[in-house]
Amino acid sequence: MVEEHEGRMHPTGWRVPLALAVVGALLGWLVTGAVHILPPLPWSAIPTLLLLAFAEAFTARRTRRRIRRAPGTEPIQPLSAARLVALAKASALFAALAAGFFLGMALAVVGTLVLPSHREVFATALGTAASSGLLLGAALWLGSACRVPEDGEGDDDPSARA
Repeated sequence: MVEEHEGRMHPTGWRVPLALAVVGALLGWLVTGAVHILPPLPWSAIPTLLLLAFAEAFTARRTRRRIRRAPGTEPIQPLSAARLVALAKASALFAALAAGFFLGMALAVVGTLVLPSHREVFATALGTAASSGLLLGAALWLGSACRVPEDGEGDDDPSARA
């Protein structure tokens, strides 16, 4: 039996990001456990990921309004929407893997927080995991914002609902 929607792109579900986060956590745990002397992690990933999350959330909000043709917005070009969907999918997969990896690193050193270097690695890894989680949320929101509403679904104009 041929599937009816073969050529359609589907939204990013929860299974693949969850699987990537688990794989990333295992990798982070194993890498951290295999290294005897932990080098300090760069803290610069935290503001970078937060900036990316903010940009994707901002783009998601604008894109949702444009796709729903809210008053004062111009319609979005289909190719632009397709590019945003590709960005959202790539960002979601990367963010899930990064969040899992850095969470695994943080969990691997939680038993040795008496060492100053491990406290620093723990704090940086936990901050990076949290900012990756925010990027994951923003990417999933951007992906859903690019979805074309069904007929009569989700008009942003309150007068159109009456």
